[in-house]
Amino acid sequence: MKNIILIAAPAAGKGTLSELLVAKYGYVHISTGDLLRNVSKEDTELGRKISNMLKNGELVTDEIVFELLEDRLKKEDTFKGYILDGFPRTLSQALEYEKIINRLHRDLGIVIVLNTEYDTLKKRIIGRRLCSNCGSIYNVLTGENVPKEENTCDKCGGSLYRRSDDNEESFKTRYETYLEKTSPLIEYYKEKGNLFFVNSDNKEAMLKEIEVLLHD
Repeated sequence: MKNIILIAAPAAGKGTLSELLVAKYGYVHISTGDLLRNVSKEDTELGRKISNMLKNGELVTDEIVFELLEDRLKKEDTFKGYILDGFPRTLSQALEYEKIINRLHRDLGIVIVLNTEYDTLKKRIIGRRLCSNCGSIYNVLTGENVPKEENTCDKCGGSLYRRSDDNEESFKTRYETYLEKTSPLIEYYKEKGNLFFVNSDNKEAMLKEIEVLLHD
C-alpha cells in the first residue's frame, strides 16, 4: 500500500478519512500528537520532559518529534503502509522527514490535500457539540449527525457541550495559520509530482477518490 501524508485545514476530515482507511485497508494511523501524549505517560526521562512541556503549554521541539516518529516507523506494523496525520506541517519538517525515510529505506508515497469550503469548515467547528459522558460528537449546524434532542446525547443521554475554542474567532486564527504554514509545503510536493487534491465535503465520495489514487 502507498504511504499517505494528509494535509488539511481544521475540521476538513483527516480523522474521518484515517478511520475509513484503517478499517478498510489496515493502514497504520500515525499522529504526532498521539505519539507525544503516549510517551508523556511513560516513566522515563523523555516521558517526564514531554509531560512537563505539555502541561506548561510549551511547544515540543521538532527534534523530539523527529526522534519519536523515526522510532515509530521502525516498528513492523508500519511496513505495509501508514498514514501521517498532522505531520509534516512545515517545509523544514518535510525535508527532515525525507531524511528519516531515506535512512529507513521507506517510500515517500502520496500527499493528499483535503479541500473543503471555508464556510463548511467553520460550521463544522462552531456547530460541534461533544457528549460530556461518552465523548460522542454531534453538529447542530451542518445537518449531519444532529442530536435528536437538543443538548442531549442520542447514545447515552449525557449532556452536550461546546469546547471553548470551538468559536469563529479561534477557527479563523487556526485557518489562517494553516494557510501560512502549509502553502510552501503544498508547492513543494506539487513540484515532486506526488500531490493530489481531494474534495472532503462528502466522506463517501472522498473515499472513492482516494481509492482511485491508491490503486493507480
